[in-house]
Amino acid sequence: RVPADYPTVQAAVDAVPDRNAVPVTIAVAPGTYREKVFVPAGKPNLVLLGTGRDRSDTVIVHDTPAAQGGSTGSATVRIAANDVTARNLTFSNDFDEAAVELKGEQALAMKTTGDRIVFEDTAFLGNQDTLMTDSPKLTTVSRVYIRDSYIEGDVDFIYGRATTVIERSVIRALSRGSDSNNGYITAASTWTGNPYGFLITRSKIVSDAPDQSFHLGRPWHPGGEPAAVAQVLIRDTALPAAVKTSPWTDMSGFSWKDARFAEYRNSGPGAAPSPDRPQLGAADARTYTVTNYLKGTDGWAPHARR
Repeated sequence: RVPADYPTVQAAVDAVPDRNAVPVTIAVAPGTYREKVFVPAGKPNLVLLGTGRDRSDTVIVHDTPAAQGGSTGSATVRIAANDVTARNLTFSNDFDEAAVELKGEQALAMKTTGDRIVFEDTAFLGNQDTLMTDSPKLTTVSRVYIRDSYIEGDVDFIYGRATTVIERSVIRALSRGSDSNNGYITAASTWTGNPYGFLITRSKIVSDAPDQSFHLGRPWHPGGEPAAVAQVLIRDTALPAAVKTSPWTDMSGFSWKDARFAEYRNSGPGAAPSPDRPQLGAADARTYTVTNYLKGTDGWAPHARR
């Protein structure tokens, strides 16, 4: 338990035996933990459990920007291990992007590279690059399931190449004070051999940004990698007026039209049809499901445990 048995979350993680085969729960007492936490690949089968009444009672926060150690180094929490679950916690990077002019304003609250990662009733707070779900290398598929959670940010704040399902959650697109372009909700870098990138489903996107000033996403090709071809489906989700009528856009010379972007049965003022909004057909919609995104080769089904 933290802080009863260990002074920091990292100290509790460090105490877990390497290559532990049975799940170990780290119970984190309510409070604000100003530290950076790394769960190395050799410590799988961890549960990080906030023990407060609400996820806002237990906060792990730091304020490192990418200008000080790169985007990975900026992450408040990094999970490299497989089979890690976090519940009832808030992860935050409270670097103030408005206070300083830096060349690297990316400031991650969370970066994952492990497989079979679950976030339930968690919050991710930040501005640019809040949540990165990634994998160890381009052709390795890692899976992440996020449910009943909250994610906020402005530029590319849900990004990476992991197959990631966000369900029954609230995504807040924060205004940067622009009348025309306040940011991009997603920046997927899905491997072209992986049909499943990001799925946002049965969720709600909200925003304080002006109407027609936010993009749903853009295709990220890290280092110009041509085999990273974003796949994003937003379905059965409410969209605010802040979302542009042409919600997808190019990135670093790569056209959004070459990526795999689609919507299905979205609602709200930000979901108005336009020629620049690819819609999934009904037959494909039966294939692009939470189950199919997550099952992989081992039949992983964290959503079916309820």
